[in-house]
Amino acid sequence: MTSAFLANLSSPPLLFFFLGMVAVFVRSDLDIPGQIARFLSLYLLFAIGFKGGVALATASLGPAVWLTLGAAIALSALVPIYSFFLLRKRLGVANAAAVAATYGSVSAVTFITGTSYLDAQGIEWNGYLVAAMALMESPAIIVGMLLFSRFRNDADKRGKLRWGPLLHEASLNGSVFLILGSMLIGYITGPQGMEQISAVVTAPFLGVLCLFLLDMGIVAARRLKDLGETDGSGKLPLALMATASLVFPLVNAAAALAVGVALNLSEGDLVLLTVLGASASYIAVPAALRLGQGKA
Repeated sequence: MTSAFLANLSSPPLLFFFLGMVAVFVRSDLDIPGQIARFLSLYLLFAIGFKGGVALATASLGPAVWLTLGAAIALSALVPIYSFFLLRKRLGVANAAAVAATYGSVSAVTFITGTSYLDAQGIEWNGYLVAAMALMESPAIIVGMLLFSRFRNDADKRGKLRWGPLLHEASLNGSVFLILGSMLIGYITGPQGMEQISAVVTAPFLGVLCLFLLDMGIVAARRLKDLGETDGSGKLPLALMATASLVFPLVNAAAALAVGVALNLSEGDLVLLTVLGASASYIAVPAALRLGQGKA
């Protein structure tokens, strides 16, 4: 166990993430251009979706699969509710709804890192977890916006949310659409499709992941300075936010782990469901909440 932990700490993707942070701290001019960073994201979503679809094509879609997908959606919808009511008095309705939706939704990057770790350890996992990841993005966004609409102070503005654009952003944002589309194509083409494009999907994956995490390290380090900024009504309680960022992932991971054990998932599937429970969205949720709260 210790050797696996140390091997993960010394893995190239994680070290490239730290390299990106160090570059910012020492004020290097290292930078990943925005279009290249977007390409890296698109490639990873395409690759993980396609591989998941191929795995799904060879899997048996029994009741356990549908129960797992249903449990994943339920987790995504329920997490924002308890998170919102714990944070509302200290953060305000808008910020509490945004944070709650963030922790209820999931991170494709975290999922990709989890699958890469399992692959490196030789632990098998099933492709339907890709569908679980995609399905867990939207419910949290919608619940977050419902809570914001219900509890915001300005009663005259309740119900005036732009639900059409919001639902479109929550359900068909680029990351969800690409990973679902890639998964569908992988499912249709199956192992023969993987054989045709394996040179693109498999071989470059780890190298692209390293470059992507290098960019994530740069972005994360640059955004550390935002922690002390105000939200327009005074400084945000940083101690509470720091505590939430440590406690919420652990609580949500424990809930996902309990669900996975109850469903008797395999080791790899259990790890990925737990990772999904612990992760939080930093792409889809901010975009959708900004639109839904009238800040776009």
